Parts: sequence; C-alpha cells; structure tokens
Amino acid sequence: MTMKLGVDKLKAAVVAIDLHRGHMDLSVATMPVRSAADSQRIVGANRRLFEWCRSVAVPIVHLVTTYRDVEEIRSNPFWRTRAEDPANPRKNVLRHNIAGMPGCTVMPELLDAERDWIVDTKVRYDCFIGTDLDFLLRSHAINTLIVTGVNTNSCVLSTVTAACSRDYAVIVAEDCVGTMDDPALHGAALLCIRTAFGFVMTSDDIMSSAELAGGAAATGVDPR
Repeated sequence: MTMKLGVDKLKAAVVAIDLHRGHMDLSVATMPVRSAADSQRIVGANRRLFEWCRSVAVPIVHLVTTYRDVEEIRSNPFWRTRAEDPANPRKNVLRHNIAGMPGCTVMPELLDAERDWIVDTKVRYDCFIGTDLDFLLRSHAINTLIVTGVNTNSCVLSTVTAACSRDYAVIVAEDCVGTMDDPALHGAALLCIRTAFGFVMTSDDIMSSAELAGGAAATGVDPR
C-alpha cells in the first residue's frame, strides 16, 4: 500500500494516549471506558499494532495522565463543572489518576519496558502541553505520528490538532482509539480529524504501508 503523507523522508513513532489502568482496567479505573468489551477491543487492537511497530523499529511513546494533586485538576474551570454533575460520565475527574494511584500505569500487555518510552507528565488533553513530548520526538527526528488511545473526542482530538499545528504528519489508527463518552462523539472526532488535521486509517492499512516500515528500518537505529 502506498500512502502520500506530505513528508519527504518519513520517520514515524506511535503516540499512545492514556492506555493506562485509570481508563482501561475496570477493576481500578476512575474514568473507565464504557464497557469491558470496549476495553478488550481497544487493548487488543493496540497490542497487535504495537507488536508490528516494534518489529519494524517504529518507537512507541506512552502518554500517561498523572496529577500531583486535586488542585492540578480543579484549576481547569470546565473540569470542575463536570465533577459537580453526577450524571456526567466524567464526574470522577477530581479523583482520576492522582500520583500513586494504580490507574497511573500503562496496561501491562501494551508495554515493552525495554523498548518503549513513557511520558507521565500529561495533565491536560493536549499531550504536548506541560510535557517533553515534542522534545522527545524532535530529538529522534520523528516527523510522522501514529496516534492511538483514548478518548477520541478529547485527548486524541486535542493532541492531533496540536500535532498538526506543529507540522507533524498525523495518522489516527481508527480501530485503536475509543471513548468513555457517547459513541457518536468518537465518530464526530474522527470526521473532524480526517477533514482538517490528519489521516484516519485502520491498523491493517498502517501495517501494510511500505513507507512506514521502510522509513523506520532505513534509519538502522533501535528506538531505545
């Protein structure tokens, strides 16, 4: 499969957003995805894609939301209103992924501790705000991002728009993202992304790309 992504010499990395126990492990999650089936689907699709990425030397960066304390969360005015609405799916926002909670760890089946990178200073939807993600990517000459994770309509959408504005080529793996909110918002977010911010593809399409595999292998450098 041939893709035209708008970059002359492609060098890709995965940006895996909040695939941590605070969303995906329903036994401890403070802001869980909608069901165990959703979690299994998202984790399974990501695991399959990550295994392929590692096989062709595409590095994986895990972004993990971790707050120092409740005040770091409450300083966002809109989030405070969500905590005050018992009917809102995000009502637990003030109790979500505070440092030391079990939710602040990547789902173990998705992490290769010997090879993957972790950025655990994410405190807002945009993965670039308050983290060294941009430095990490630029220092390894990454110009193309394969974005996965949750939630499609908040952290994924916000990060994709920020990445586009930073002149990265962006691909969202549509079967590797999901949401804790209304499923219609998942579809709406993907429509916004493919219209103005980046490409939306299946993981099968990504894994059949000679450019993605060749762009990583051509460097001859292990991601670690």
